[in-house]
Amino acid sequence: MSDADIAVVTGAARGLGAVIATRLHARGLRVALADQDGELAASVAEALDPSGATARAFTADVREPSSLRQMLAAIEAEWGDLHVVVNNAARTRSTPLMQITAEEFDAVIGVNLTGTFTACQVLGARMAERGYGRIVNIGSLAGQNGGTATGAHYAASKGGIHTLTKVFAREFASRGVTVNAVAPGPLDLPVVHSLVPPDRMPSYLSTIPVGRLGAPEFVAQVVELLASREAAFVTGACWDVNGGLHLR
Repeated sequence: MSDADIAVVTGAARGLGAVIATRLHARGLRVALADQDGELAASVAEALDPSGATARAFTADVREPSSLRQMLAAIEAEWGDLHVVVNNAARTRSTPLMQITAEEFDAVIGVNLTGTFTACQVLGARMAERGYGRIVNIGSLAGQNGGTATGAHYAASKGGIHTLTKVFAREFASRGVTVNAVAPGPLDLPVVHSLVPPDRMPSYLSTIPVGRLGAPEFVAQVVELLASREAAFVTGACWDVNGGLHLR
């Protein structure tokens, strides 16, 4: 990747988003870390570059086009054209199916699916205007197999992301913007440990063919590849990173 490339990573204040932002920054990209928790995102950005020259945090709501446009304007004013968007922002709820309220359903869909749609539409359109871009949407194994451990609303949102990826890939293909998804399985992150109690973890790991949780750093490597200039002939794809839990 060129050191001129500029990336936005949403949901970058913690978890997989922070790992992805760190990976892209290590490869020489200037990274905008977008999150509703601007203070926490700022702490991650400061750890990457205390000067703020190559890593900056933005308080942004992916559900709101105006919030994304404001962030985009600030990025363009300081750094220039945007090249990469990683749609990672997500809300996870493990509420049993029949106990999910309409409000909770809408809240999860709003961040996960509507947020991805809005970012693809607002930020993707800007990159398409300039003739180059890479969009990587973070889906999930739950969106492929209907997994319920993370909640039906979460699974539905991630399945929607996989479909949106194909739709936007077709929309932008002729204008130099690729759109791909990554579907991680269970990763060694706090959110997974919060869903699986310690006493159940051994039996849970036995259901994963490779016998362990995935390393978030490896998912970040896949994102890095799809975000690269070399990945120009890959679009509309969903890359599975799940330890063999879902084979197709």
